[in-house]
Amino acid sequence: MIGKVSFNITSMEVILNGIVSGIILTFLIGPVFFTIIQTSIEHGFSSGVFVAVGVCVSDSMYILISFLGLIQFMDTPNFRHYMSYFGGTILMGFGLYYLLVKSRKLTHFKREEGYTGSWIKLAGKGFIINALSPMVLFFWIATVGVATTRFGYTSTSKAFVYFASIVCTVFMTDVIKAKLADKLRVLITPMVVKIMNIVLGIVLMAFASRLIFFPDAIPH
Repeated sequence: MIGKVSFNITSMEVILNGIVSGIILTFLIGPVFFTIIQTSIEHGFSSGVFVAVGVCVSDSMYILISFLGLIQFMDTPNFRHYMSYFGGTILMGFGLYYLLVKSRKLTHFKREEGYTGSWIKLAGKGFIINALSPMVLFFWIATVGVATTRFGYTSTSKAFVYFASIVCTVFMTDVIKAKLADKLRVLITPMVVKIMNIVLGIVLMAFASRLIFFPDAIPH
């Protein structure tokens, strides 16, 4: 009985540490935040959720890669620079698309009750934008380091519970963002959607410029 109580207390501690780390990650506002908001406003709640699903898959991939022992390779200066240049270039392309193309395509806007496009495309957008941000990669490298050294989560079971708690926390907060943005759709006009696309484009380009021109500013 004592061992069972001890296990439950330990598990709760691992989960709580994961939730706290997940909340910290949600406050790191970046391109993903604006992408979820913009997608939910333009296409509805479920579309924003599928973007969030892609983000979760991307996060899970980075956790797996980091935990499998590739941290030493990924934490080298050359890798950080290459990742910054590559990710920055792709994000710059997304930014230019939303700023110059997407914002001009819209001639009218109506509230859609269901998105008729590809759900895979939405999840893929979330996956790509999140995966190409080196800041996300280095957050997970740091988090894996903290989990294995400070918290001592070296066993597979504890590590799984910890990182699953983080991913679930991030996903739930992204769903909340999508829901709140969807509620605002009743107030949306074509001009507001155009402004949202312009803002998203500028944000993506700003992050891309920082990655391309100031790669050393990425957290170690």
